[in-house]
Amino acid sequence: MKRLPIVITMVVAGSFLAFQTLGKSNNNPPSKYEEILKLVGQKLTEYHYSPQNIDDAFSQKVFKKYLNQIDPDKSFFLQSDYDLLKQKYENRIDDEIKGAPVEFFLEAGKIFNTRMEENAKMCSEILSRPFDFNVEEEVNLDGDKLNYTNNEAERKDRLKKKLKYLALQRYSDLLDIREKNKGKDSFVVKTDAQLELEARDKVKKLMDRTFDRYRYKFTDDDKFNMFVNAITTTMDPHTEFFPPVDKRYFDEEMSGRFFGIGASLTSNEDGNIKINSVITGSPAWKSGEVQVGDIVLKVGQGNQEPTDLTGYDITDAVKLIRGQKGTEVRLTLKKADGAIKVVSIIRDEIVQDETFARSAVVKNGDEKIGYIYLPEFYADFEHPNGNRCSVDVAKEVIKLKEQNVDGIVIDLRNNGGGSLYDVVQMVGLFVDEGPVVQVKDRDNRASVLRDKEKGVLYSGPLAVMVNEFSASASEIFAAAIQDYNRGVIIGSTSTYGKGTVQRNIGLNDDGIFALSSPDLGTIKLTIQKFYRINGGSTQLRGVKSNIVLPDNLEYLKVREKDDPDALPWDEIAKASYTPWNPGYDLKTIEQLSNQRLEKNSSFKMIQESSEWLAKENDKKYFLDITRYRKEQQKINNTIKQMESLLKLKDSLNVSPLPEEATHWAKDADKQLRFNQWIKGLRTDIYLDQTVKVMGDMINQQNLAKAKQADGKKAF
Repeated sequence: MKRLPIVITMVVAGSFLAFQTLGKSNNNPPSKYEEILKLVGQKLTEYHYSPQNIDDAFSQKVFKKYLNQIDPDKSFFLQSDYDLLKQKYENRIDDEIKGAPVEFFLEAGKIFNTRMEENAKMCSEILSRPFDFNVEEEVNLDGDKLNYTNNEAERKDRLKKKLKYLALQRYSDLLDIREKNKGKDSFVVKTDAQLELEARDKVKKLMDRTFDRYRYKFTDDDKFNMFVNAITTTMDPHTEFFPPVDKRYFDEEMSGRFFGIGASLTSNEDGNIKINSVITGSPAWKSGEVQVGDIVLKVGQGNQEPTDLTGYDITDAVKLIRGQKGTEVRLTLKKADGAIKVVSIIRDEIVQDETFARSAVVKNGDEKIGYIYLPEFYADFEHPNGNRCSVDVAKEVIKLKEQNVDGIVIDLRNNGGGSLYDVVQMVGLFVDEGPVVQVKDRDNRASVLRDKEKGVLYSGPLAVMVNEFSASASEIFAAAIQDYNRGVIIGSTSTYGKGTVQRNIGLNDDGIFALSSPDLGTIKLTIQKFYRINGGSTQLRGVKSNIVLPDNLEYLKVREKDDPDALPWDEIAKASYTPWNPGYDLKTIEQLSNQRLEKNSSFKMIQESSEWLAKENDKKYFLDITRYRKEQQKINNTIKQMESLLKLKDSLNVSPLPEEATHWAKDADKQLRFNQWIKGLRTDIYLDQTVKVMGDMINQQNLAKAKQADGKKAF
C-alpha cells in the first residue's frame, strides 16, 4: 500500500449534493452501469488530486477518446454514425456521470456490433479474391490522420487496403522463405500464386480470430469498462477503473504471488491458447495430466458451466484460471493426439520469484562491481511477512558486500514503479536519515517522507541505470540518489515522467482511507503528486541522467509528456537535506564518460538509426511488392544493425553469486531462463558503459584517498 501522510481529505458537500440530485427524473431503478458510473464521478470529484469540472467540455473529450479507443483506425464507424452519436451524446456524458440514464456506450456499442458484422462479411469477400501486389498503392493506418469514411464503398476500400497490407507482409515473408530454402530436397517450392493464397489464408485466420473476440469477448461489460476508463484517464493517464477480477490480477502482479495452477500460457497463429510451461511441484505438475502443448479449450469454476475461450486473449484466460486458494478449476484440454480431456485442479499459491530482485558480479580488471536488477517496486500488501523489494534489495546488497565488491549498480530500466513505502526504505539503504520525497495533496498541503534509520547499509560507489520506461517509484529513487549526490544516474536523456501517487478505492467505500471493497469495482485514483527533495516534480519531465547513453526509444513518443491528458510540471519549496560527499567530482566523471562516447561509433549509430526508425513509423505503407520489399530491406537492415550494436563484441565477465548459480536446478525452465539472463548481461552495451563509469568513480575515490594520505604524511 502506498505510504500516505496522515491527512483526512474533506468531502465537498455541494458537489456530493449535485450528484445526488441530478438524474432523479428517471423513475426506473438505476442499472449496474448507472450505479458504477455515478460512484466513479463522485470519487473523481471528491478525491482526485486535480479534478476537472465534469461538464460539457469534459464530456466532449471523453466522447472523442472513447470512440478513438473502440475504433482506433476508423475502420468500423461511418461518418454518419459519428455524427449521429455526436449530436445525441457529445454533451451528455457528464450528465450520465452525474446520474442520468447510461445510454452513450450502449448505443455506440450497438452500432459497433452492426458495423463489425458488416466488416466480417466484407473481409471474407475481399479475402476470397487474389490481391495484385504489382499495383502501386499506399495505405495510411494511422487513425489520428484519418477521417471516418462517408459510405460503405469507402469503408470497404479502406478495409481492402488494410487487408492487402497484412497479406503483403506475409507474402513477402513467404517469398523470403522460398528463396532461402530453394534446392533443399525436403522443401516444396510453391508458385507466386500459391504463396499469395497462403498469405491470404493467414490473414483470414487472423481476422476470424479478431471478429470472434469481438463477438464472444467484447461484451457490453467490456465496452462499459473501456468507457469508464475513457472517463478516468481523461482526468489523468493513471486514474483507472478496475472491475473486480482485474483488481485482483493487478494486486497479484504487485505482490509477486497468486493462487493458480502453475502453468504459463501462450497462443499460436490459429488463435489457440496453449500450455507453454509447467512449474515443477505446482498443482498442474502434480496432476500429471497437464502437458506442454495442450490446447486449453474451456475453463470452468468448479461445477459451474465452463467458459469457452474462443476469442479470448492470454491475459483474460489467465484471469479465469487464477482464483482463491483451495478452489477448483476445471480445464478442458485438447491433447496432442486430438483427445479432449477435462482436468480438475485445486488452486494453490504460486510465487513469481523470477520477478524479484536478483544480483550478479561483474569483474572489470581488478575491480568487482555488484549488479542488482529490480524489475519493479513490488510489495505483498496482504501478508505481513510477504515479499517486499526494499527487504530483498537489502539482502542482495549484503550478499554483494560479502563478495567484497568495489561498487554497486542498481538497474531500474523498464521498472514502472510500485510501492512508495518501499522506495523510501530502499533509498535509506544508501543515504543517512533524511528526506527522500515530498508529497502534496489536492489542498496544496505538502509533507515529507523520510528515511528514519540512522546510518547506511552500503556507502561505496553507486550507479543507477534508467531508461524511458523507468517510472514512478524508480524516478523517486533516482531523483533522491541524484539530489543527495549519492550516485550517478546513467541512461536515457530522461525517465518516463510519472510524478503522481495513486490509491485504490473500492467504489463501495465511504472514504479514501476505507478498506477496499471491490464489489462494484475499484478506482485507482490519483490523489497526490510527489516532488523531489530539491523541490521540482518528476511529473512530465522525469529525471535527467547525469550520463546520457543513446538508445532505440529516445525518438518514440512513449513518455508521460506525450500524453495530452498528463498533469503539468511544477515545483514546491526545497526540503532540508545534507548532500553526500562521494569522494569524486561528478563533472570529471561526466567528462570521462563523454570522451569515451565520442570515440564510440556504436552509440553514434544507435542514435542515428533510432531517429530514422522513429520517422519511418509516421510514413504511409507501400502496397506494391517492389517498393514494399525495398523499404522493408532498409528497415530490416537498420534493425539488424541496431541489434548488433546493442550487443558487445567482447563479453563482460559476469557471473552469478555462488549460491545463485544452481538456485533453479530443480526447475529446468527457470534455470535456463536464469542462465540466459546472465548471458544477456555479458553482452549488454549499457551495462558495459556503466561499469566503465563505475571504474572512473572508483579511481577518482582512490586518487582522493591517496592525496589525503600524502597530505597527512607531509604534515
